[in-house]
Amino acid sequence: MKAIVFILFFVLRVVVNIPDVRGQDDGSADTDSLAARYAGYEDNEKCFTCHGGTIYEFTNPESGKKMRRLMPKSRVLSKKAFYNSVHHNFSCTDCHSYEFNTFPHPSELIFEEYMNCIDCHGGDEQFAEYHFDEIQKEFEKSVHYSQEGNGFSCWKCHNPHTYVPIARRTEDITTVVKISNNMCLNCHTNEEELRLFSGAKELDVSSAHDWLPNQTLHFQSVRCIECHTQINDTVMVAHLVLPKAKAVQKCNECHSQNSILMATLYKFKAKEERRTSGFLNGIIINESYVIGANRNKKLNTLSIVIMLATLGGILIHLVLRLIFIKNTKHGT
Repeated sequence: MKAIVFILFFVLRVVVNIPDVRGQDDGSADTDSLAARYAGYEDNEKCFTCHGGTIYEFTNPESGKKMRRLMPKSRVLSKKAFYNSVHHNFSCTDCHSYEFNTFPHPSELIFEEYMNCIDCHGGDEQFAEYHFDEIQKEFEKSVHYSQEGNGFSCWKCHNPHTYVPIARRTEDITTVVKISNNMCLNCHTNEEELRLFSGAKELDVSSAHDWLPNQTLHFQSVRCIECHTQINDTVMVAHLVLPKAKAVQKCNECHSQNSILMATLYKFKAKEERRTSGFLNGIIINESYVIGANRNKKLNTLSIVIMLATLGGILIHLVLRLIFIKNTKHGT
């Protein structure tokens, strides 16, 4: 029976692509093991005692009574997500004030300013390959930068407690597109978020893109930033978000031999592109078919030859018919 269950599980994993979570940290692993793997684990446990769940307990310093309260949703953190993120070796107080070690927390800490990527990574040769300085320059030119005073920063799109550079860790373009677009839609379909940063009301994404044919297919296949940012050859993901009036609205920007997708969504895959199949932008065809971008010169030539041969056959047939009719009228 166990063998049958194992075989069924294996088949489901292969066919349905169920991830294998065996051996992954679910927060219940041995404490000594986790402490050895993550530098800040012991310090962080103090924070996760409260912030790792929806309910926290504390002793009222004045009355001495034990109190239970609901943790605000925005303050609940997933331990598993944090230790799978890029900051898994950090202690909470590496970024947050050491005064948070005092509990209850001093009330003035609510006004604490959050750090940005550039505060740690700016000018750091160790992280030169990520081009944080270039990204910061792009951000300062983008339409988002004008909202910085309202709390808009790197972390508005990239949660520091859960962030994973998915575009660098997977070759699954569909996953990259989904996660990237969700970042945009989390604000642009949320009235409260839009009002906070721009004063605008909830955006009807569908109506705003009513010029775009096959909207659903486009939203599933390309990222918002493909059309809404300025291409930068240096950084992996462009951060210069343009005003909506400058967004790409010409089909041939993507649906052509010089498709901008090769410089954005597929830019790093394009470096390893193999043209042995004869297809232009061959790397794209591994993921989807983009009319105009996926072309094969040999097939193009063959289709033209077939079309000319067909037209030639029709023309020859027409000439022969005319000759036959003419001869028939003259009785020959």
